[in-house]
Amino acid sequence: MVALSRRLLLGGAALASLGGGTWVFRRAQLQNRADELYATPLTPPPGPMQVYHLGHSLVGHDMPAMLAQMVGAGHVYHSQTGWGTSLRDHWEPEVPVNGFERANDHARHRPARPAISSDAYDAVVLTEMVEIADAIRYHNSADYLARWATLARETRPDTRVYLYETWHHTDDANGWLNRIDRDIDKYWRRQVLYPALQQSEAPIHLIPAGQAMAAFVRAVEEIGGVGGIISLHDLFTRDDTGRPDTIHFNDQGAYLVALTHYATLYHRDPAGLPHQLNRADGSPAETPSAEAARLMQRVVWDVVRAHPESGVAA
Repeated sequence: MVALSRRLLLGGAALASLGGGTWVFRRAQLQNRADELYATPLTPPPGPMQVYHLGHSLVGHDMPAMLAQMVGAGHVYHSQTGWGTSLRDHWEPEVPVNGFERANDHARHRPARPAISSDAYDAVVLTEMVEIADAIRYHNSADYLARWATLARETRPDTRVYLYETWHHTDDANGWLNRIDRDIDKYWRRQVLYPALQQSEAPIHLIPAGQAMAAFVRAVEEIGGVGGIISLHDLFTRDDTGRPDTIHFNDQGAYLVALTHYATLYHRDPAGLPHQLNRADGSPAETPSAEAARLMQRVVWDVVRAHPESGVAA
């Protein structure tokens, strides 16, 4: 993998030296190198993992707790989150992390830099801020993804590094499903993941949670609803008036995202996993019905295996 990353860097540098008019060729080169990396799936982990989550409210407290319950004994996790925090803001010590004290007031918090630079974690999951276009434009997403990935592997070269693909607001003028379809290539691959591969000697894989959400929403629409879920809004929280939140998942959405993490990290078909889980505080979560959970599990496994960037064999 180190040799591959060096070839990525050298290839990119050579193209850049040609001056104007080379962007198309540079993009093709990055694509070819990424294809080479993702052509070989990762080997499934031999057992329960220790996982570190870095991000914001689309990580939250409950989703990692649900993942741990899905795996069972031996899965250990810690995290650092903020309110809408970018990878850059987590990295730069002089930049305040909004909501830090409240977001990390729990037993699973570990400060990000010493945690990720330790040798404690089998996998590190990195989450970029929403909106992804703004993160790329103003927060240098690819650069900071590469920095965190490099840090994770400096002391432990076998640590697996993942970028957690999220989503955008449900009321986006371009259409929520249209954006999910478009953004995976336009933003997540071409402007974040592939350039980060060029900058870092660490291979970085993808947890395609946005893709899983979209696929599940389409499956629900096709059959006219399942287990009380009839639209994408049933995956998101609501305010006191019943109006849907446009970005934050509810327990059903958290369950779907946790399934996607489970399938990607562990290379396991999630079919048959329990659908009645607890939140991080131990209270019963309002997770999907058995029927809806079965559909989620099937869709997630199909999506994870359909994306070579996940590292899971097709």
